[in-house]
Amino acid sequence: MERCELNQDLGRELLDLAKKKGASSGDVVMVEGDSFFVTVRMGEVEKISQAGEKRLGVRLFLGNSSASASTSDISKKSLEKLIDDTVLMARATAQDPSGGLPDVAMLATEIPDLDLLDNDARSIAVDDKIKIALDTEKAALSFDARITNSEGADFSNHFGRVVYVSSQGFAGEYAGSTFGHSVSPVAKQDGAMQRDYWFSSSRNFARLESSQHVGERAAQRVLRRLGGRKVKTCEVPIVFDPEMAASLLRSLASALSGYALYKGASFLAGKLGEKIGADLLTVIDDGTIVGGHGSRPFDAEGLPIKKKVVVENGELKSYLLDTYSGKKLGLPSTGNASRSVGEPPGVSPANFYLTPGKQSAKEIIGTIKSGLYVTEMIGSGVNMITGDYSRGAAGMWIENGELAFPVEEITVAGNLKEMFHNIEMVGNDLEMRGRIAAPTVKLAKMTVAGE
Repeated sequence: MERCELNQDLGRELLDLAKKKGASSGDVVMVEGDSFFVTVRMGEVEKISQAGEKRLGVRLFLGNSSASASTSDISKKSLEKLIDDTVLMARATAQDPSGGLPDVAMLATEIPDLDLLDNDARSIAVDDKIKIALDTEKAALSFDARITNSEGADFSNHFGRVVYVSSQGFAGEYAGSTFGHSVSPVAKQDGAMQRDYWFSSSRNFARLESSQHVGERAAQRVLRRLGGRKVKTCEVPIVFDPEMAASLLRSLASALSGYALYKGASFLAGKLGEKIGADLLTVIDDGTIVGGHGSRPFDAEGLPIKKKVVVENGELKSYLLDTYSGKKLGLPSTGNASRSVGEPPGVSPANFYLTPGKQSAKEIIGTIKSGLYVTEMIGSGVNMITGDYSRGAAGMWIENGELAFPVEEITVAGNLKEMFHNIEMVGNDLEMRGRIAAPTVKLAKMTVAGE
Protein backbone atom coordinates (compact mmCIF):
# COMPACT_ATOMS: atom_id res chain seq x y z
CA MET A 1 0.00 0.00 0.00
CA GLU A 2 1.32 3.43 -0.94
CA ARG A 3 2.75 5.34 2.01
CA CYS A 4 2.48 9.11 2.11
CA GLU A 5 5.42 11.42 2.67
CA LEU A 6 5.37 13.29 5.96
CA ASN A 7 5.39 16.93 4.89
CA GLN A 8 3.46 20.16 5.25
CA ASP A 9 1.38 19.50 2.12
CA LEU A 10 0.10 16.25 3.62
CA GLY A 11 -0.92 18.14 6.75
CA ARG A 12 -2.88 20.67 4.72
CA GLU A 13 -4.58 17.90 2.71
CA LEU A 14 -5.70 16.12 5.87
CA LEU A 15 -7.07 19.30 7.42
CA ASP A 16 -8.95 20.07 4.20
CA LEU A 17 -10.42 16.55 4.30
CA ALA A 18 -11.36 17.02 7.95
CA LYS A 19 -13.25 20.22 7.13
CA LYS A 20 -15.20 18.38 4.40
CA LYS A 21 -16.11 15.79 7.03
CA GLY A 22 -17.44 18.47 9.39
CA ALA A 23 -14.47 19.61 11.48
CA SER A 24 -14.35 23.36 12.15
CA SER A 25 -10.59 23.47 12.81
CA GLY A 26 -7.67 21.28 13.72
CA ASP A 27 -3.98 20.58 13.59
CA VAL A 28 -1.63 17.82 12.50
CA VAL A 29 1.63 16.71 14.11
CA MET A 30 4.03 14.46 12.22
CA VAL A 31 7.25 12.98 13.58
CA GLU A 32 9.85 10.72 12.07
CA GLY A 33 13.11 9.62 13.58
CA ASP A 34 15.66 6.93 14.07
CA SER A 35 17.44 5.98 17.25
CA PHE A 36 20.35 3.82 18.38
CA PHE A 37 21.08 2.48 21.84
CA VAL A 38 23.77 0.17 23.19
CA THR A 39 24.50 -0.97 26.74
CA VAL A 40 27.68 -2.72 27.81
CA ARG A 41 28.73 -4.30 31.09
CA MET A 42 32.15 -5.52 32.19
CA GLY A 43 33.52 -5.13 28.69
CA GLU A 44 30.73 -7.03 26.92
CA VAL A 45 27.83 -5.75 24.83
CA GLU A 46 24.58 -6.53 26.67
CA LYS A 47 21.93 -4.92 24.51
CA ILE A 48 21.94 -3.10 21.20
CA SER A 49 19.03 -1.69 19.23
CA GLN A 50 18.37 0.52 16.25
CA ALA A 51 14.87 1.63 15.35
CA GLY A 52 13.03 4.03 13.09
CA GLU A 53 9.56 5.45 13.44
CA LYS A 54 7.02 7.51 11.60
CA ARG A 55 3.86 8.72 13.33
CA LEU A 56 1.11 11.15 12.50
CA GLY A 57 -1.41 12.62 14.91
CA VAL A 58 -4.45 14.81 14.40
CA ARG A 59 -6.51 16.96 16.74
CA LEU A 60 -9.86 18.02 15.34
CA PHE A 61 -12.43 20.47 16.70
CA LEU A 62 -16.16 20.68 16.14
CA GLY A 63 -16.77 24.04 17.73
CA ASN A 64 -15.17 23.67 21.14
CA SER A 65 -15.35 19.89 21.36
CA SER A 66 -12.29 18.00 20.23
CA ALA A 67 -10.66 14.60 19.84
CA SER A 68 -7.14 13.44 19.12
CA ALA A 69 -5.81 10.27 17.50
CA SER A 70 -2.67 8.96 15.84
CA THR A 71 -1.33 6.24 13.55
CA SER A 72 1.94 4.78 12.40
CA ASP A 73 0.30 3.51 9.20
CA ILE A 74 0.98 6.42 6.86
CA SER A 75 -1.02 5.04 3.92
CA LYS A 76 -3.73 7.08 2.24
CA LYS A 77 -6.49 4.65 3.26
CA SER A 78 -5.32 4.61 6.91
CA LEU A 79 -5.14 8.41 7.08
CA GLU A 80 -8.63 8.81 5.65
CA LYS A 81 -9.94 6.41 8.30
CA LEU A 82 -8.03 8.36 10.97
CA ILE A 83 -9.82 11.56 9.95
CA ASP A 84 -13.23 9.83 9.88
CA ASP A 85 -12.72 8.27 13.31
CA THR A 86 -11.43 11.48 14.89
CA VAL A 87 -14.38 13.50 13.57
CA LEU A 88 -16.77 10.91 15.04
CA MET A 89 -15.00 11.06 18.41
CA ALA A 90 -15.10 14.87 18.40
CA ARG A 91 -18.86 14.77 17.74
CA ALA A 92 -19.30 12.57 20.81
CA THR A 93 -17.21 14.83 23.06
CA ALA A 94 -18.75 17.54 25.24
CA GLN A 95 -18.20 21.18 24.34
CA ASP A 96 -15.42 22.85 26.34
CA PRO A 97 -15.38 26.68 26.37
CA SER A 98 -11.59 26.63 26.86
CA GLY A 99 -11.01 24.42 23.83
CA GLY A 100 -9.68 25.67 20.50
CA LEU A 101 -6.55 26.67 18.66
CA PRO A 102 -4.53 29.79 19.51
CA ASP A 103 -5.39 33.10 17.86
CA VAL A 104 -3.79 33.60 14.45
CA ALA A 105 -2.08 36.78 15.71
CA MET A 106 -0.11 34.74 18.26
CA LEU A 107 1.40 32.27 15.78
CA ALA A 108 5.09 32.27 14.97
CA THR A 109 6.01 34.16 11.81
CA GLU A 110 9.68 33.14 11.71
CA ILE A 111 11.38 29.78 12.21
CA PRO A 112 14.92 30.48 13.48
CA ASP A 113 17.81 28.07 12.98
CA LEU A 114 18.84 27.02 16.49
CA ASP A 115 21.54 24.50 15.46
CA LEU A 116 19.57 21.52 16.78
CA LEU A 117 20.74 18.94 14.21
CA ASP A 118 24.20 17.42 13.82
CA ASN A 119 23.64 15.77 10.45
CA ASP A 120 27.30 14.86 9.94
CA ALA A 121 27.11 12.49 12.91
CA ARG A 122 24.77 10.18 10.98
CA SER A 123 27.89 8.66 9.43
CA ILE A 124 29.36 7.44 12.76
CA ALA A 125 29.83 3.67 12.53
CA VAL A 126 28.05 1.31 14.94
CA ASP A 127 31.41 -0.09 16.07
CA ASP A 128 32.53 3.42 17.02
CA LYS A 129 29.39 3.96 19.09
CA ILE A 130 29.94 0.68 20.91
CA LYS A 131 33.56 1.68 21.54
CA ILE A 132 32.44 4.90 23.24
CA ALA A 133 30.36 2.90 25.74
CA LEU A 134 33.15 0.36 26.29
CA ASP A 135 35.79 3.07 26.72
CA THR A 136 33.59 4.97 29.18
CA GLU A 137 33.19 1.89 31.34
CA LYS A 138 36.89 1.01 31.02
CA ALA A 139 37.91 4.51 32.19
CA ALA A 140 35.78 4.06 35.32
CA LEU A 141 36.90 0.51 36.08
CA SER A 142 40.59 1.26 35.67
CA PHE A 143 40.56 4.40 37.81
CA ASP A 144 40.99 2.68 41.19
CA ALA A 145 41.38 -0.89 42.44
CA ARG A 146 38.37 -0.44 44.73
CA ILE A 147 36.12 -0.13 41.67
CA THR A 148 35.44 -3.82 41.11
CA ASN A 149 32.18 -3.91 39.20
CA SER A 150 29.83 -1.95 37.00
CA GLU A 151 26.11 -1.64 36.49
CA GLY A 152 26.96 -0.87 32.89
CA ALA A 153 27.65 1.92 30.45
CA ASP A 154 25.66 3.07 27.45
CA PHE A 155 25.69 5.21 24.34
CA SER A 156 22.61 6.49 22.54
CA ASN A 157 21.69 8.81 19.72
CA HIS A 158 18.47 10.02 18.17
CA PHE A 159 17.73 11.93 14.98
CA GLY A 160 14.24 13.34 14.62
CA ARG A 161 12.07 15.65 12.56
CA VAL A 162 8.83 17.36 13.57
CA VAL A 163 6.24 18.81 11.18
CA TYR A 164 3.31 20.85 12.48
CA VAL A 165 0.39 22.21 10.44
CA SER A 166 -2.74 23.93 11.72
CA SER A 167 -5.94 25.12 10.07
CA GLN A 168 -5.05 28.62 11.29
CA GLY A 169 -2.55 28.82 8.44
CA PHE A 170 0.60 27.86 10.31
CA ALA A 171 2.97 25.28 8.85
CA GLY A 172 6.50 24.63 10.05
CA GLU A 173 9.05 21.94 10.72
CA TYR A 174 12.43 21.39 12.33
CA ALA A 175 14.92 18.58 12.85
CA GLY A 176 17.14 17.75 15.79
CA SER A 177 19.58 15.25 17.21
CA THR A 178 20.70 14.12 20.65
CA PHE A 179 23.70 12.09 21.77
CA GLY A 180 24.61 10.75 25.18
CA HIS A 181 26.73 8.30 27.11
CA SER A 182 26.94 7.31 30.78
CA VAL A 183 28.40 4.80 33.20
CA SER A 184 27.49 3.47 36.68
CA PRO A 185 30.56 1.99 38.43
CA VAL A 186 30.42 -0.02 41.67
CA ALA A 187 33.13 0.33 44.34
CA LYS A 188 33.81 -1.99 47.26
CA GLN A 189 35.55 -1.40 50.59
CA ASP A 190 35.42 -3.39 53.84
CA GLY A 191 32.67 -5.57 52.45
CA ALA A 192 30.36 -2.63 51.66
CA MET A 193 29.51 -1.58 48.10
CA GLN A 194 28.49 1.76 46.63
CA ARG A 195 27.41 2.87 43.19
CA ASP A 196 27.28 6.22 41.43
CA TYR A 197 27.18 7.49 37.87
CA TRP A 198 28.08 10.24 35.46
CA PHE A 199 26.88 11.16 32.00
CA SER A 200 27.25 13.57 29.12
CA SER A 201 24.63 14.61 26.58
CA SER A 202 24.53 17.08 23.71
CA ARG A 203 22.74 17.86 20.48
CA ASN A 204 26.15 17.90 18.79
CA PHE A 205 28.29 14.76 18.86
CA ALA A 206 31.59 16.63 18.98
CA ARG A 207 30.49 18.49 22.13
CA LEU A 208 30.11 15.33 24.21
CA GLU A 209 32.54 14.95 27.09
CA SER A 210 35.14 12.29 26.35
CA SER A 211 34.78 8.68 27.49
CA GLN A 212 37.82 9.22 29.72
CA HIS A 213 36.29 12.27 31.41
CA VAL A 214 32.86 10.67 31.99
CA GLY A 215 34.39 7.44 33.29
CA GLU A 216 36.80 9.19 35.65
CA ARG A 217 34.11 11.56 36.94
CA ALA A 218 31.84 8.61 37.69
CA ALA A 219 34.74 6.85 39.46
CA GLN A 220 35.51 9.90 41.60
CA ARG A 221 31.84 10.19 42.56
CA VAL A 222 31.54 6.54 43.64
CA LEU A 223 34.83 6.50 45.57
CA ARG A 224 33.82 9.43 47.75
CA ARG A 225 30.76 7.46 48.87
CA LEU A 226 32.77 4.59 50.36
CA GLY A 227 32.53 4.37 54.13
CA GLY A 228 29.16 6.10 54.23
CA ARG A 229 27.50 6.47 57.61
CA LYS A 230 24.37 7.83 59.19
CA VAL A 231 24.14 11.03 61.19
CA LYS A 232 21.84 11.94 64.04
CA THR A 233 18.64 13.79 63.21
CA CYS A 234 19.33 17.52 63.14
CA GLU A 235 18.46 20.82 61.46
CA VAL A 236 21.42 22.17 59.48
CA PRO A 237 22.35 24.15 56.34
CA ILE A 238 22.07 22.11 53.15
CA VAL A 239 24.10 22.45 49.94
CA PHE A 240 22.63 20.86 46.82
CA ASP A 241 25.15 19.98 44.11
CA PRO A 242 24.12 21.14 40.60
CA GLU A 243 22.36 17.90 39.67
CA MET A 244 20.33 17.91 42.88
CA ALA A 245 19.65 21.65 42.66
CA ALA A 246 18.21 20.95 39.21
CA SER A 247 15.75 18.55 40.85
CA LEU A 248 14.43 21.50 42.91
CA LEU A 249 13.90 23.35 39.64
CA ARG A 250 11.97 20.37 38.26
CA SER A 251 9.63 20.63 41.23
CA LEU A 252 9.27 24.36 40.58
CA ALA A 253 8.48 23.75 36.90
CA SER A 254 5.82 21.20 37.86
CA ALA A 255 4.26 23.66 40.29
CA LEU A 256 4.17 26.31 37.55
CA SER A 257 2.42 24.08 35.01
CA GLY A 258 -0.88 25.54 33.91
CA TYR A 259 -2.62 22.19 34.29
CA ALA A 260 -1.61 21.86 37.95
CA LEU A 261 -2.56 25.47 38.56
CA TYR A 262 -6.09 25.50 37.18
CA LYS A 263 -6.85 22.23 38.97
CA GLY A 264 -5.69 23.78 42.24
CA ALA A 265 -3.02 21.09 42.52
CA SER A 266 -0.07 23.45 43.00
CA PHE A 267 1.23 25.34 46.01
CA LEU A 268 1.90 28.27 43.63
CA ALA A 269 -1.72 28.67 42.46
CA GLY A 270 -2.71 32.33 42.63
CA LYS A 271 0.83 33.49 43.45
CA LEU A 272 1.59 35.38 40.22
CA GLY A 273 3.25 38.69 41.11
CA GLU A 274 4.03 37.56 44.64
CA LYS A 275 7.33 36.84 46.34
CA ILE A 276 7.85 33.07 46.33
CA GLY A 277 11.57 32.90 47.09
CA ALA A 278 14.74 34.68 48.15
CA ASP A 279 16.25 37.54 46.15
CA LEU A 280 18.80 35.07 44.74
CA LEU A 281 16.02 33.09 43.08
CA THR A 282 15.92 34.20 39.44
CA VAL A 283 14.72 31.53 37.01
CA ILE A 284 14.75 31.78 33.22
CA ASP A 285 12.97 29.68 30.60
CA ASP A 286 14.68 30.13 27.24
CA GLY A 287 13.91 27.98 24.23
CA THR A 288 16.07 30.15 21.96
CA ILE A 289 19.47 28.93 23.24
CA VAL A 290 21.45 27.77 20.22
CA GLY A 291 22.02 24.03 20.52
CA GLY A 292 20.04 23.85 23.78
CA HIS A 293 18.52 20.55 24.89
CA GLY A 294 15.06 22.11 25.16
CA SER A 295 15.35 24.60 22.30
CA ARG A 296 12.91 24.58 19.38
CA PRO A 297 11.75 27.22 16.91
CA PHE A 298 8.04 27.00 17.85
CA ASP A 299 5.94 25.21 20.43
CA ALA A 300 3.45 22.37 19.89
CA GLU A 301 0.74 24.85 18.84
CA GLY A 302 2.87 26.90 16.43
CA LEU A 303 3.58 29.75 18.88
CA PRO A 304 7.01 31.38 18.97
CA ILE A 305 9.48 30.34 21.64
CA LYS A 306 10.89 33.24 23.64
CA LYS A 307 13.28 33.85 26.49
CA LYS A 308 11.25 34.79 29.55
CA VAL A 309 11.93 35.52 33.17
CA VAL A 310 9.79 33.14 35.23
CA VAL A 311 10.98 34.23 38.67
CA GLU A 312 12.89 37.49 39.17
CA ASN A 313 14.65 38.13 42.49
CA GLY A 314 12.15 35.84 44.17
CA GLU A 315 9.04 37.35 42.54
CA LEU A 316 6.89 35.04 40.40
CA LYS A 317 6.59 36.68 36.98
CA SER A 318 5.18 33.94 34.75
CA TYR A 319 3.50 30.57 34.74
CA LEU A 320 4.14 27.89 32.09
CA LEU A 321 1.04 27.75 29.89
CA ASP A 322 -0.35 26.46 26.63
CA THR A 323 -3.52 27.84 25.04
CA TYR A 324 -5.95 25.59 26.94
CA SER A 325 -4.50 26.02 30.45
CA GLY A 326 -4.05 29.73 29.74
CA LYS A 327 -7.74 30.11 28.92
CA LYS A 328 -8.62 28.23 32.10
CA LEU A 329 -6.61 30.79 34.06
CA GLY A 330 -7.62 33.80 31.99
CA LEU A 331 -4.07 34.28 30.70
CA PRO A 332 -2.37 34.02 27.29
CA SER A 333 -0.20 31.04 26.39
CA THR A 334 3.46 31.43 27.31
CA GLY A 335 4.56 29.31 24.34
CA ASN A 336 5.17 26.21 26.47
CA ALA A 337 2.82 23.80 24.72
CA SER A 338 4.26 20.32 24.26
CA ARG A 339 2.64 17.13 23.08
CA SER A 340 3.02 13.53 22.13
CA VAL A 341 1.69 12.48 18.75
CA GLY A 342 -2.03 11.78 19.02
CA GLU A 343 -2.41 13.52 22.37
CA PRO A 344 -3.74 17.00 23.14
CA PRO A 345 -1.09 19.52 24.20
CA GLY A 346 0.33 19.69 27.69
CA VAL A 347 2.95 22.00 29.16
CA SER A 348 6.70 21.68 29.56
CA PRO A 349 9.60 24.11 30.08
CA ALA A 350 12.16 24.71 27.34
CA ASN A 351 15.62 25.40 28.81
CA PHE A 352 14.69 26.14 32.43
CA TYR A 353 17.51 27.27 34.69
CA LEU A 354 18.46 29.12 37.85
CA THR A 355 20.75 32.03 37.04
CA PRO A 356 24.23 31.58 38.53
CA GLY A 357 25.70 33.49 41.46
CA LYS A 358 29.29 34.51 42.16
CA GLN A 359 30.74 31.94 44.57
CA SER A 360 32.33 28.62 43.72
CA ALA A 361 30.98 25.40 45.24
CA LYS A 362 34.08 25.24 47.44
CA GLU A 363 33.48 28.76 48.72
CA ILE A 364 29.85 27.93 49.50
CA ILE A 365 30.81 24.78 51.40
CA GLY A 366 33.45 26.82 53.24
CA THR A 367 30.73 28.96 54.87
CA ILE A 368 29.23 26.01 56.76
CA LYS A 369 30.42 24.83 60.16
CA SER A 370 28.21 21.74 60.17
CA GLY A 371 25.85 20.69 57.39
CA LEU A 372 25.10 18.41 54.46
CA TYR A 373 26.28 18.42 50.83
CA VAL A 374 23.62 16.48 48.88
CA THR A 375 24.75 14.50 45.82
CA GLU A 376 21.89 12.03 45.39
CA MET A 377 18.16 11.99 46.00
CA ILE A 378 16.03 8.87 46.33
CA GLY A 379 12.27 8.67 45.87
CA SER A 380 9.77 11.32 44.85
CA GLY A 381 8.36 12.56 48.15
CA VAL A 382 7.17 15.97 46.98
CA ASN A 383 3.58 17.08 47.51
CA MET A 384 2.83 19.68 44.84
CA ILE A 385 -0.38 20.80 46.54
CA THR A 386 1.15 21.64 49.92
CA GLY A 387 4.85 21.95 48.99
CA ASP A 388 5.83 19.34 51.59
CA TYR A 389 9.19 17.85 50.69
CA SER A 390 10.75 14.67 52.06
CA ARG A 391 13.25 12.60 50.09
CA GLY A 392 15.87 10.00 50.80
CA ALA A 393 19.35 11.40 50.27
CA ALA A 394 23.06 10.69 50.23
CA GLY A 395 26.06 12.96 50.13
CA MET A 396 28.93 14.32 52.20
CA TRP A 397 28.88 15.74 55.70
CA ILE A 398 30.39 19.20 56.03
CA GLU A 399 32.52 20.05 59.08
CA ASN A 400 34.29 23.37 59.52
CA GLY A 401 33.90 24.27 55.85
CA GLU A 402 35.28 20.98 54.49
CA LEU A 403 33.74 17.80 53.12
CA ALA A 404 34.43 15.43 56.01
CA PHE A 405 32.86 12.02 55.36
CA PRO A 406 30.16 10.34 53.23
CA VAL A 407 26.61 10.12 54.55
CA GLU A 408 23.88 7.66 53.57
CA GLU A 409 20.48 6.33 54.69
CA ILE A 410 19.16 9.76 55.60
CA THR A 411 16.14 11.84 54.66
CA VAL A 412 16.02 15.58 54.02
CA ALA A 413 12.71 17.27 54.77
CA GLY A 414 11.16 20.69 54.52
CA ASN A 415 8.57 22.59 52.50
CA LEU A 416 9.27 24.05 49.07
CA LYS A 417 7.49 27.27 50.01
CA GLU A 418 10.08 27.80 52.75
CA MET A 419 13.00 26.20 50.90
CA PHE A 420 12.91 28.71 48.04
CA HIS A 421 12.85 31.55 50.60
CA ASN A 422 15.78 29.94 52.45
CA ILE A 423 18.21 30.10 49.52
CA GLU A 424 21.30 31.81 50.98
CA MET A 425 23.91 31.31 48.25
CA VAL A 426 23.95 30.35 44.58
CA GLY A 427 27.06 29.04 42.87
CA ASN A 428 28.81 30.13 39.70
CA ASP A 429 28.91 26.59 38.26
CA LEU A 430 25.83 26.50 36.04
CA GLU A 431 26.13 24.00 33.17
CA MET A 432 23.24 23.32 30.80
CA ARG A 433 23.60 19.55 30.99
CA GLY A 434 19.92 19.05 30.27
CA ARG A 435 16.69 20.96 29.75
CA ILE A 436 16.51 21.86 33.47
CA ALA A 437 19.70 23.02 35.14
CA ALA A 438 21.00 24.83 38.20
CA PRO A 439 24.29 25.71 39.85
CA THR A 440 25.20 24.72 43.41
CA VAL A 441 22.60 26.03 45.89
CA LYS A 442 22.85 26.57 49.66
CA LEU A 443 19.72 26.56 51.80
CA ALA A 444 19.83 28.10 55.29
CA LYS A 445 18.43 24.99 56.97
CA MET A 446 16.52 21.77 56.46
CA THR A 447 15.76 18.80 58.66
CA VAL A 448 18.11 15.86 58.17
CA ALA A 449 16.51 12.71 59.57
CA GLY A 450 19.01 10.01 60.46
CA GLU A 451 19.55 7.94 63.57
